[in-house]
Amino acid sequence: MSHHEKYEVAIILINYNSASFTQECLKSICKFTATDLRYQIVIVDNGSQEDDFFSLKKYVDLENRKNIQLIRSNINLGFGAGNMLGVHYANAEYFAFVNNDSILKNDCLSLIISKMKINPNFGICGPFAFKENGEILPTLDHFASPAKEIFGRTLLEKWNPKIYPNRKIKYTKPQQGQFIAGSFMVVRAADFNAAGGFDTNLFLYYEETDLCKRLAKINKSAFLIPDAEFIHFHGVSTPKTIAIKIELKISFLYIIRKHYGYIWYLVLLNKLRFQYFVKSIFKPKYWYLFFVLLLGAPLSKSLKTRQKINILPNL
Repeated sequence: MSHHEKYEVAIILINYNSASFTQECLKSICKFTATDLRYQIVIVDNGSQEDDFFSLKKYVDLENRKNIQLIRSNINLGFGAGNMLGVHYANAEYFAFVNNDSILKNDCLSLIISKMKINPNFGICGPFAFKENGEILPTLDHFASPAKEIFGRTLLEKWNPKIYPNRKIKYTKPQQGQFIAGSFMVVRAADFNAAGGFDTNLFLYYEETDLCKRLAKINKSAFLIPDAEFIHFHGVSTPKTIAIKIELKISFLYIIRKHYGYIWYLVLLNKLRFQYFVKSIFKPKYWYLFFVLLLGAPLSKSLKTRQKINILPNL
């Protein structure tokens, strides 16, 4: 792909052992995106198994479009670093980070970008999400924060609906929230770069919270654009296991410490230690999670540190 050609939007997808979803996602992007929107698609394969990668490569080769590029990473970089690799191959005014288990229902990209063009404070925007059965999937959310941990979502939404908008309403006009779900995010390249992109210490989870917090500091807000709609098949490449639960806690405590300081990190760490000590008595599978919390949920226990390099033959 020529780096001289500048696109309006670069759509960055990550594939991890889920090539069939990536193909359906690509089909929906090509089907719904207006032909006059100049876009490129960068697919980062995050160290998938051989058969998965080659089935995706075959599909991309057959499509043979100059605006679609497949990049192979020989190691699973996780969400943030995988997207940062994709950014290296992007040459566009906007970046769209789209989960590969998403299917567009309409021309999401044109609808979102047209709103962002006229509203410079719309820093990071996402479409309205639905589950595959048609139920609403909350797209707006409130930051992981001491307040949310202590008072809970419902109380915060009642107390200050302006700062904590209800997540389950079908909004009809753009609605500001604290952050939008990481499954589909559109951001200006200039703002993304100014905020420093994704924090690659995070392997999975809370990357969007972290990015939206840093964008908010430069007065770029998170907005839901409800007339853009997509379906999200939740959690396709990450089955719920204890290892994933541990990753969730490591990322959560890292974010708390980074944005709210050491004291709040300690308070919430001790709250989790107590919770999981009690849980472990009834469900022994939680002992290891409790042990990781005892250690302070360090990044050294993240799945990121246990990835192996997987070099494919015939590539």
